[in-house]
Amino acid sequence: MSVLGDSILLRLISEGLVVKGAVDIRKQLQPAGVELTVAEIMEFEEGGCLDFSNERRRIPRCRRLEFNEEGFIDLKPGAYKIRFNEVVRIPNDCIAIGFPRSSLIRSGATVLCALWDPGYVGRSEALLVVFNPRGIRLYRNARVLQLVFIKAQGVTRPYSGVYQFENVKEV
Repeated sequence: MSVLGDSILLRLISEGLVVKGAVDIRKQLQPAGVELTVAEIMEFEEGGCLDFSNERRRIPRCRRLEFNEEGFIDLKPGAYKIRFNEVVRIPNDCIAIGFPRSSLIRSGATVLCALWDPGYVGRSEALLVVFNPRGIRLYRNARVLQLVFIKAQGVTRPYSGVYQFENVKEV
């Protein structure tokens, strides 16, 4: 297993892989990953449903929260769905794992997300959980998650699930 460093990530970004649509790639490119930024924050309006075959799968409706005129939203404790600005393009020989930025954790919140599979392309979403009883203020384009890319061995097929190309107008 090997993590892709900034020099490899920068080359892949120049080739149109890894991330597109970064707010400022110079700030978002880290020694061992790329930071993703907040485009939208949504609150859940109903419960979801999961089963083994996905026949009964139902993703809950969410309501988009609006940033105020100064560009921020004050969030109370609870769970929110966030959508990132960046379109993620995972190379077919890699996986990606997202970790919350330490500043987010130190502010009493975290981001949880699923594994990014080889070949996935999309504008991903994650779960933002605010634990701080006094809440947190998030500005539009806040850097909240660091995506770490790891070489994968023996991949025989890229991701082709229902979320492929999700929330992407141009790829």
